Amino acid sequence: MQPNTLLDALLDEAGFSNAGLAARVNQAGRARGLSLRYEHTAVARWLKGQRPRGQVPDLICEVLAERLCRALTLDDIGLGAARDVELPSGSPLSGFVERAAALWRSDEQQRRYVIEAPAVTGTPAVMPVWEWENPPEDADVSRSGRTRVSPADIRMLRAARAHYELMYRRAGGIAARARIVGFLNAETAPLLRGSYSDGLGRQLHRAAGGLVAVAGICAYDSDAQGLAQRYFHQALRLAKASGDRGLGAYVIALLVNQSLFMAEYRQAVAFAEAALRAAGDRITPALASDLHVMQGKAYAHLGDGTAALRCIGRAEREAERIRPGHEPDETGYVQPGLVNVQAAEALLSLGDLSGAHEHAAAAVGSPAHDRGRVHRLAMLCQIELRRGEADRAAGWAEQMADQVRGMESQRLRDRLRAVRGSLVASGSSRAGEAAELIDGALRVPL
Repeated sequence: MQPNTLLDALLDEAGFSNAGLAARVNQAGRARGLSLRYEHTAVARWLKGQRPRGQVPDLICEVLAERLCRALTLDDIGLGAARDVELPSGSPLSGFVERAAALWRSDEQQRRYVIEAPAVTGTPAVMPVWEWENPPEDADVSRSGRTRVSPADIRMLRAARAHYELMYRRAGGIAARARIVGFLNAETAPLLRGSYSDGLGRQLHRAAGGLVAVAGICAYDSDAQGLAQRYFHQALRLAKASGDRGLGAYVIALLVNQSLFMAEYRQAVAFAEAALRAAGDRITPALASDLHVMQGKAYAHLGDGTAALRCIGRAEREAERIRPGHEPDETGYVQPGLVNVQAAEALLSLGDLSGAHEHAAAAVGSPAHDRGRVHRLAMLCQIELRRGEADRAAGWAEQMADQVRGMESQRLRDRLRAVRGSLVASGSSRAGEAAELIDGALRVPL
């Protein structure tokens, strides 16, 4: 029995306590000639997943719809026939918004069954991408709600996305995630449920999609892979509603990166191809370069060196076309040296140590945000170890340990541990000092 997160979120939106809902259901029942005596304990059981009997689900719908001034179905309150099945990302926007808000609320409440859920694979993982790429499109995203949305609200969401992205880069996803999820619940959900025209609504869904994508990045960085995937799928649905193919391609790039992390290499190739194909001329050089080089990494892991080198070449050509100031905010992560560090990993997988070292050194020599530099140093350290240059690797590891201080990131901690283990095994004269610095960074609690 799964907790009814939809009903929980709607009670919160309506401002009902458990006892308040029970009293109103009893009152609505009397109007139908029913003698009901529900108390707060009954509502608590419903929230835990128990389905009330008889006409009570309809009464709950009636009470909440009257309070929220909008029509609700049994599916909307989590009491329909498919109550334990999550609707696909291609579902109607009204139902999608309710389910998205329910997830945000469950995440903010730190519900373990949400945070610890595994990532889906196979058809459930592919369908949101297929639905984004294919018709039908949303003909009209306008909505009538209690909160009137203004252009100032959309500017606020855009500013929040930039703020939380910067926080993630400097402090890590664990520190940023709680804050961005709180913002989604307090500010974003009421706007999506609000009142707006089709034109303003598309801008709203685009701004919300960018923000939800950053929430997914923070979950990914916290190693909550199933939760991250759900956020990415939500962002993709919001991107479709916005009509912005470029935003959708950016979200798919996040799914490609996650697929690589989960060793789903064929899926990574297919997703990147879908983004490049469907976005067409809406894709920018920065995003195209990242998608191509991630494809190259996937092919390298699959042992297809020819395809990997072809994709790396395309990525390098696209990177040369990047024009600062002509890219959307979301692609700001594609900084100088990003293609190099990705190419280095691909070449390392192919056994080309010389080429991998050249690219990794170029990446470390290029400017990068804080967490990006940690990953670049880790890659160069790994390559130096493979080349038998353990003392040099230790020197880079010391820089990495110093750079990572103050960041709360499970992914970075995993990289630190991997580097430490390899250094100690190398027998380098500097390994002890580097390991001690890494231990100091790891002792900082998350």
